[in-house]
Amino acid sequence: MQRSLDTLPKVGPVLAQRIVDWRKEHGPFKSVEELDAVDGVGPKMLETLLSLVTV
Repeated sequence: MQRSLDTLPKVGPVLAQRIVDWRKEHGPFKSVEELDAVDGVGPKMLETLLSLVTV
């Protein structure tokens, strides 16, 4: 899964790992907007990712 994440624009291996770690701790994302809770994902990045990811 992490390899898929770090192929997204502006998502490198460190942020991809944070996303995976967040999911392990909190469970599956209920919406794409929940990515905003991950350290390193702000409003601009979330806007970029909204059309590229699904939950």
